[in-house]
Amino acid sequence: MLKRITILVFASFVALSLTACGTKEQPVKGKGVSASFGLFKSEQFTPTDVCVTCHVEIYSQWSGSMHNNAYKDPIFQKVYQFAVEDTDGDRVVEDFCIVCHNPVGFMSGEIPPPDGSKLSEIAKNGIQCDFCHTVSASTGIGNFAVKSSPGNTKRAQFKDAVSPYHETEFSGLHTTSEFCGMCHNVNHPVNDLPLEKTYTEWKEGPYAKEGVQCQDCHMTPGPGVTKPNPGKAAIMGPDRPHIYTHSIVGGNVAVPTMLGSIEHARLAEERLKSAATVEILPLTEFVPGAENRLQVKVTNKGAGHYLPTGLTEMRQMWLQVKVTDRSGKALFSSGGLNEDGSIEKNSIVYNTVAADETGKATYKVWRAEKILSDYRIPPRESVTETYNAGIPSGAKGPFTVSAMLKYRSAPQELVRELFGEEEVQLPITDMAGDSIVVK
Repeated sequence: MLKRITILVFASFVALSLTACGTKEQPVKGKGVSASFGLFKSEQFTPTDVCVTCHVEIYSQWSGSMHNNAYKDPIFQKVYQFAVEDTDGDRVVEDFCIVCHNPVGFMSGEIPPPDGSKLSEIAKNGIQCDFCHTVSASTGIGNFAVKSSPGNTKRAQFKDAVSPYHETEFSGLHTTSEFCGMCHNVNHPVNDLPLEKTYTEWKEGPYAKEGVQCQDCHMTPGPGVTKPNPGKAAIMGPDRPHIYTHSIVGGNVAVPTMLGSIEHARLAEERLKSAATVEILPLTEFVPGAENRLQVKVTNKGAGHYLPTGLTEMRQMWLQVKVTDRSGKALFSSGGLNEDGSIEKNSIVYNTVAADETGKATYKVWRAEKILSDYRIPPRESVTETYNAGIPSGAKGPFTVSAMLKYRSAPQELVRELFGEEEVQLPITDMAGDSIVVK
């Protein structure tokens, strides 16, 4: 069981280094890092309704995004409350979970309590404009390794930016994947077990070697690298040959759908559909009354990290394969859904499986002690799945073989546990598929 640990010990492994200009840093014993819980006041950060005055288009892209909804995310809210209750309100879990989803609330000391009852309106906006644009340095990779300097100086990628409202400063950090890596690697706060490795997956892959940064794919108008993307960063600003979009789209269709951000759900679905290809390898014939070998090749063609990525102990990407006869009757199936929404046993699922201290597989990442398995697809690599499809005697061809790669943000059985009697069905995205006809 996760032991109760004091906030001092917690601070040693949460990998924070948040320093305000002119404010004394708060050192804490541990692994050479320091925490700044409650170091700032939320009013030191500029409200987003001020930013929108000049940055109209950027604000509209950010509004409704997963960064905007990082704290309001209803699935996160349920998992967070579940984790707090499951660990009897241990501050390790309370603080560690919230620091990335509500950095302003954490740094201002407005959360805990975990229910958010003391949060200011500024903090409720999740990963908001002024939080990102007052980051002054990185202190490493993962677990929120951020140096934050809230104030009138805003930092971004332009060397010649001029604003009538605030000071500006060029930041090369904002153009690199290391900026994203400060949050998008997560290690367990107690045992250091890697729980999310998106930055590492990129860093060790081909995209990093080619100089393609996270921003080049996730801050573009559509999937893939889009350069140039001309436009204006502010309504009174100059025309730029390339600007970043701020929808910052990943693969989450579920939360934007739940919160009514239809455009962001559409963009996420579009991105998922561009990430992979599925190919049924050539077959000459099927023999009724025998097991027939068929193979399906799945390729990560469009993601600079593994498929899937993020908190893959909860993500589900799986392959559904069917064989039907000439009347459309199913003769073989793998990867279908049971009546309760769970994936059929013995299906091929691409995800990470964590185990608790008893060695039992668990979705409760706060209780994870080790990784039992990690079956995912690295960038620009392929896996070939083999099936033995038993075709009944007397079955009439031609036979249709279909394969579809599917994705959802969390298992339906977990959603049911979190939301209880509420009818919450997470959307499933068909990422890529193939179909052939065999004699």
